[in-house]
Amino acid sequence: MNTKKLLNSKWTAVTPVNKEKHFVVIKVLKNEKEPQIVDSVTLEAILTRKSIIMDPKDLKDSNTWLEGWK
Repeated sequence: MNTKKLLNSKWTAVTPVNKEKHFVVIKVLKNEKEPQIVDSVTLEAILTRKSIIMDPKDLKDSNTWLEGWK
């Protein structure tokens, strides 16, 4: 996963919760000491505009998240 392209990237939840399936990364929080490391990302649901903050490593789990809108 390219951290430079993470902001504004689109993601699909494999198992939707509360009809929220499609998300966009709206914020990327980088490590203060090592800026190339991402500490957390904020995703916003397209349908409800609710935000969730999560570890970017969770996005690599293809059983939970798919890159792009499917």
